[in-house]
Amino acid sequence: MSESDSAELARQRQGIQSIEVGTRLLRALAASRRSMMLRDVARNAGMPAAKARRYLVSFMRMGLVEQDANSGRYDLGEFALELGLASLARVDPVRLAGPILDDLCEQIGATVALAMWGNHGATCVRWVEAGGPVTVTLRTGVVLPLTTSATGLAFSAFYRSPYLKRLLESEVQAVASATGQTPAEMRSALAVQLEEIRRHGIARASGSMTPGINGCSAPVFGHTGRMVAAVTSLGLIGSFDIDWDSPIAQGTRDAAAMLSRRLGYGSSDPADGEDPAAVGVES
Repeated sequence: MSESDSAELARQRQGIQSIEVGTRLLRALAASRRSMMLRDVARNAGMPAAKARRYLVSFMRMGLVEQDANSGRYDLGEFALELGLASLARVDPVRLAGPILDDLCEQIGATVALAMWGNHGATCVRWVEAGGPVTVTLRTGVVLPLTTSATGLAFSAFYRSPYLKRLLESEVQAVASATGQTPAEMRSALAVQLEEIRRHGIARASGSMTPGINGCSAPVFGHTGRMVAAVTSLGLIGSFDIDWDSPIAQGTRDAAAMLSRRLGYGSSDPADGEDPAAVGVES
């Protein structure tokens, strides 16, 4: 490579510093829940107000920023919204979950999986096997029960859907009949269990779906605050600790939280002003 080629490559890698500086203002506006005065935008971006205003004027011409004519406050503009929506439309939870599941599998040394809500309920869409001498497998496409699997319980606690409520009621009736309980007793016990799951941010199941297998599952939320998936960990009873504060449970929660952030959770208020954990069981 010639000296001129090297110089040109170096210039290309340098980028345009003024754009990088101006982006600090956009980040400051994006981080705020409301419109901001010039002095506050400038302070949060770490630059003098006069300099910030020049950037903001250019951003307003581009539609990235708008200014309220009455209050003088600045906020993100229509083009910024278009960019955000276009980015969200390209978000693929399964693709983004790949490296997160790989890291979790390596961290806890156990089978991990991602489940999403499908036409028939909570469905496994991806799983990573630990590869030890004794492994737990979870077939892609399998639908998990809502009351006896960790994954199903996570969806029962955090996912909002009239269809889920109908499936949950049908399963309650079947389980109650099989165990000799009344449906009312089953609903009451399940309501207590789901409230505990919401309080700890993770669901647990021990041998109730598959004998000898422990599982824990944490909810993944999208940018609207609604649950979109669950990260699940599975292992053998006796060597797979699913206490609320165990390293396995915490690792599973952390993995779900990381995927939630990558899906935009926390960048806006929950949809419709509702609690993303508000599902409930009718008694």
